[in-house]
Amino acid sequence: MRRALEHARRGLGRTTPNPVVGACVVSDDGVVVGQGAHERAGEPHAEIVALEEAGGLARGATLYCTLEPCVHVGRTGPCTERVIAAGIRRVVAAMEDPDPRVQGRGFAALRAGGIEVETGVGYEAAVRLNQPFLTTTREGRPFVILKAATSLDGHIAARPGERTPLSSAPALRHAQYVRAWVDAVGVGSGTILVDDPLLTVREVYRERPLTRVVFDRRLRTPAGARLLTTLAAGPVIIVTVPERATSAQAEALGRAGATVVPAAGPSLAEALVSLPALGVQSLVLEGGARVHGAAWDGRLADCVQLYVSPVEVGPAGVPLLEGRRFSTASLIERRVEQLGPDVLIEGYVHRPD
Repeated sequence: MRRALEHARRGLGRTTPNPVVGACVVSDDGVVVGQGAHERAGEPHAEIVALEEAGGLARGATLYCTLEPCVHVGRTGPCTERVIAAGIRRVVAAMEDPDPRVQGRGFAALRAGGIEVETGVGYEAAVRLNQPFLTTTREGRPFVILKAATSLDGHIAARPGERTPLSSAPALRHAQYVRAWVDAVGVGSGTILVDDPLLTVREVYRERPLTRVVFDRRLRTPAGARLLTTLAAGPVIIVTVPERATSAQAEALGRAGATVVPAAGPSLAEALVSLPALGVQSLVLEGGARVHGAAWDGRLADCVQLYVSPVEVGPAGVPLLEGRRFSTASLIERRVEQLGPDVLIEGYVHRPD
């Protein structure tokens, strides 16, 4: 199962809207005779890759997979039929697939085909790998990583509306690695007006275009914003309220290449539920203060990543999550890493399940 999980990791940042899945076929004497991963949506599932590599050696063997094999017809056929036809004797799966089209039906089909099924092996690791898929399937919104660069005294800017670079080169490079595997980066319109960022992936390889999302109820994003000059790097989605989506400014942004999306309402929660249909299951929420606050107040942040710089901004600075109860000590599976002079503190807001 550990080997299957390592294969599954190969799909990070590549398989949306599908989950990341790995599989291994193991003979009775413990030899791995087939293995593989689901590489991209529309391509063969991990179980099929492993079975094809195993060939005739799959008969009587055990299939280890990180997720319940599918039983429905999508862009590929049901994996359960291929598993049964290959003569697999036993399937060991890390977890059930919460997709309503599967959700235990895959296991039932395997058992009906005479295959022994065992579940729960490697469950926690499989859950952590597929947090974006699980969150989107269960809650209808992306998995949200609340990311901020802060000073030692807990501020994200020297003053309201003032661009304040804090992170060192190693911290910035780490943040680029995170951008390499998520589906999207999100900011509020205030960040666009103050920082005019590109929000692209730099210095690291990313296979798929990176979606950039601007949460902009008042539609303040200028058509000349720098991120609209980088559409080759990925689409720009501007989420606004319905009454703004048909305005002259929306038309100007559309001509500049942005996709203006009307949310169901003004809240961040209502904005987030519009994103999975646009291919976004994981989102790094980079700011600013209002968007971070809305995510925290709405219990929409699933994970926190703080890049803490060894400088103090002073009392005039803009605090992270001002007036809210927040402490990195309360993060679940909290991890601390030195990045040059900076320190990364990250962890889950609630226990993954």
